[in-house]
Amino acid sequence: MIPLSPELFSRLDESPDPLFYAEPRFVTHIDDAAIAAVTQLYREYFPPGGAILDLMSSWISHLPAEAAYREVVGIGMNPEELAANPRLHRWRVHDLNQAPGLPFGDALFDGAAICVSVDYLTHPVEVFRECGRVLRPGAPLVITFSNRCFPTKVIAAWRVLDDHGHQELVAQYFVDAGNWSAIEMLDRSPGPDGDPLYAVVGRSIGSSGVPNRVP
Repeated sequence: MIPLSPELFSRLDESPDPLFYAEPRFVTHIDDAAIAAVTQLYREYFPPGGAILDLMSSWISHLPAEAAYREVVGIGMNPEELAANPRLHRWRVHDLNQAPGLPFGDALFDGAAICVSVDYLTHPVEVFRECGRVLRPGAPLVITFSNRCFPTKVIAAWRVLDDHGHQELVAQYFVDAGNWSAIEMLDRSPGPDGDPLYAVVGRSIGSSGVPNRVP
């Protein structure tokens, strides 16, 4: 268990995040093989025909091309990137570090994702708890990350932990949020020559619950 003290969530650059994300970045932050690993996770965990919430989204969501979803909703920081994302049915600019609450009702989504961005959250437990609230019971939240980042914007804990430590930290977010079960830590790295790809997945137990322990 990792004590989540406030200093772990400080950043080298504490300027407002909207300033940092004001200019669109139409780039991918992991290589093609790692992207394919993310897509495969989504293929495994997100039900076709479901409603999917893409948190900290941008111009691409890495959802499987062959899968049709009832709705894909994006939340992100840059309106130009979000508007360019062809998988989003609707989107809104929302700074989760300033407002961890999600602007949705309870039990609306069949899956949610945070792709290579969880390391920037300064209130992750609150965000995870909100994700559990807006997901239907049993629906997954799939968190993926690699070893790349904007170093001035990641939280202090991320800078001092190794890859396994990052997985344990994210698993702790699920535990402390208190409304998750079946927490899994996965290594889906495609090979030794490319970007590694790690995932932590939990399943919602709704808007309230008791803390779950990581096996």
